[in-house]
Amino acid sequence: MNKTAFIWHESYFWHNSGDGALFLPAGGYIESLAHSESPESKRRIKNLMERSGLIDELLVIKPSPATETDLLRFHTQEHIDNVKYLSNTNGGDCGDCAIVGRGSYEIATLSAGGAISAVNAVVNGTAKNAYALTRPPGHHAERERGFGYCIFNNIVIAAKYAQDVLGIKKILIVDWDAHHGNGTEDAFYGDNDVLYISLHQEGLEPIGRGNIEDNGRGIGKGFNINIPLPAGSGDAVYKYAFEQVVVPHAKKFDPELILISAGQDGNPFDSMARMMVSAACYRYMTRELMKFANGRVVCIHEGGYCPAYVPFCTHGIIEELSGVETDVGDPFIFAMAGTGYDKLQPHQKAAIDACKNS
Repeated sequence: MNKTAFIWHESYFWHNSGDGALFLPAGGYIESLAHSESPESKRRIKNLMERSGLIDELLVIKPSPATETDLLRFHTQEHIDNVKYLSNTNGGDCGDCAIVGRGSYEIATLSAGGAISAVNAVVNGTAKNAYALTRPPGHHAERERGFGYCIFNNIVIAAKYAQDVLGIKKILIVDWDAHHGNGTEDAFYGDNDVLYISLHQEGLEPIGRGNIEDNGRGIGKGFNINIPLPAGSGDAVYKYAFEQVVVPHAKKFDPELILISAGQDGNPFDSMARMMVSAACYRYMTRELMKFANGRVVCIHEGGYCPAYVPFCTHGIIEELSGVETDVGDPFIFAMAGTGYDKLQPHQKAAIDACKNS
């Protein structure tokens, strides 16, 4: 009960996200390069944990695949069948930049199952909290299609499992991935039992999503909170957003369980966003959220595309969850000196103040 659960599977690193550069397939003038959503940033997280010895202090859990019943709590049968077909043939896109490789159906169900395994461990008291190093990611996946590297929406599937199977009613989902979690927002937009808070880079993918005024409908009005942040926002901005918006709403909502879409692509070295969040700030956000729901916090891995730095951000999160200190620091923090990542600018403050009454 005193340990943090760590969920991973070698298969996560075997999902083939396609041959291309950044987020486009190779061809024409686009020369093949490692795809942004490659396994390296995730594999190197586990490597660093092995190297530091942190993994030895955790409760390591091998996930079981999500069942079709689990998937159907959110996704349509047509989407599930399409992913199966692509996985069993020659692969393809199951939505919008959501590549299915050969065998990806089984890996994607194992990814969703990893999120469920993490929730099970925490709710059943096997672990005090958990980190699920899942891949492919999930928060963009919509009900009827994949989207933005995401095939099935892991965090939505896990949240609905917690409600339907484990009897959890009130769930807080905090999404600090630099991209807006459109699929997660859609799943709970009219629900007052799930409070969804997204901190993301303003105007980034998906285009047109994550606006302040998008705050829920019907009984879910006010239970969907978007905090679009200006590009270049760093530690001081995220801390102010937590102090002014996230923490007050969490206190008022009083959740039974907290799920975090843990995408560490807000880091300053990432190829897919333009934010300035240090490893220390990911620690801070984790620590703040552990104050709620009796510490029942489950992190489910999303984005983060810098293989060199994402492992240090994630290692710090897991140290905070577990309370285990290692000698791993932030070897890259010196490169952020003078960038203003630790300063709150007037336009950044104004952007967060505008979210207070959303």
